[in-house]
Amino acid sequence: MVSESATTMFRSSLRGQSFASGEPGYDAARVVFNRVIDRHPALIARCAGAADVMACVRFASEHGLTVSVRGGGHSIAGKAICDDGLMIDLSAMKGIRVDPAGRTVRAEPGLTIGEFDRETQAFGLATTMGVISTTGIAGLTLGGGMGWLIGEHGLACDNVTAMDVVTADGRLVTASNRDNEDLFWGMRGGGGNFGIVTSFEYRLHEVGPVLGGGVLYPVDKARDVLHFYRDFAATSPNELSTQIGRLTTLDGIPVIGVAGCYCGSLAEGEKALAPLRGFGAPIADLFGPISYVQMQSMFDPWFPPGRQAYWKANFLHGLPDEAIDVFCEFALTVPSPFTTGPWLEHLHGAVSRVGPTDTAFAHRRHPYNFLVLSSWDDPSEAQRNIEWTRACWDAMRPFMVAGAYVNYLEEEADPLARSAYGPNYDRLVALKNKYDPANLFHINHNIGPTRRAPTP
Repeated sequence: MVSESATTMFRSSLRGQSFASGEPGYDAARVVFNRVIDRHPALIARCAGAADVMACVRFASEHGLTVSVRGGGHSIAGKAICDDGLMIDLSAMKGIRVDPAGRTVRAEPGLTIGEFDRETQAFGLATTMGVISTTGIAGLTLGGGMGWLIGEHGLACDNVTAMDVVTADGRLVTASNRDNEDLFWGMRGGGGNFGIVTSFEYRLHEVGPVLGGGVLYPVDKARDVLHFYRDFAATSPNELSTQIGRLTTLDGIPVIGVAGCYCGSLAEGEKALAPLRGFGAPIADLFGPISYVQMQSMFDPWFPPGRQAYWKANFLHGLPDEAIDVFCEFALTVPSPFTTGPWLEHLHGAVSRVGPTDTAFAHRRHPYNFLVLSSWDDPSEAQRNIEWTRACWDAMRPFMVAGAYVNYLEEEADPLARSAYGPNYDRLVALKNKYDPANLFHINHNIGPTRRAPTP
């Protein structure tokens, strides 16, 4: 319990807003992307800047409060929200400054991908971010950050050059290749385990109009399409990133779609995509020259706010015929029209040229990330959708490696943290011992310290 006077004093010290249960704005502030999540923090502090974040961390430490940290609120496991503790809400911190000459950008953690891309694309620049524009840049980057530019430019975390971080003792430090190098290493793939980032600096790249879109096929042609895609993806140039999966079109047609983005010369892109666009008898060919901002929002209609969701994901060691058979079996039995999956993200190029221990993100050598992104409207449908999702994931397990992308992990996957962080886990534990020995930042896919400092 925290005294009313201490809470009042803390709230009055903040430059940003704060919300307690029953106050206007509280319920809206605790809503996140996945409506399965329904938690009630004791207090929500919507920070206006780094000073507010530092004050929040110190207040939580002094009073032994549970802490959660919200950026974009897109974590499928709902890690942004805690029960009864202090939710540190960064969503109002949306400052961004692009340096076109130096091709860098300083960005605050409340920005969404769409907001970030709009500013950088004003100068014809971009860096790797995710593929849904409403995702927050902070959680995405800290977990790795896969997106349409990974083949040519690597992960989001590969393009970070510095971070300002509030550590568990309430200090603001810089993490880069020159300052606190160990922390910089761990923040690039270690999630929110070591501190709260108040500012990112990213390297930017020239990205003009892209050749983007997708080709859609009848769902009963999935086996033929997957066999073709396996060979097509294996020979794709770095400029071309692709994904394949089962979805329902916005007018209700179940399809197998191959989505892609070519981020180089449009003429070369036409050549690279010609085999895909010429394969079989597609229902639709939606590829064409579009802006990168349009590309980044292409999947938005399939992931609107307000639905319930349950995801499972893991990297695959390959795509043998037996895996294709499992994929096709479950593509025909999807229980909800809002589910996107089974699905595959192809990894290649620049992302695989970084060593598994060069950053905390270790999963550099796997060709595919397998996902089942289940979603439904009616809460009474939860059990059926969750059971189908688990069955699909279990059937694909023989083809999985020991490791998952931490940004896709569901709540139940916390015991998989060791495999999610791969060969870097022990080094990350040592980093946790140094920067957060009391495990203040534990509402995440947690890397637990081996020694606990006493909680004040």
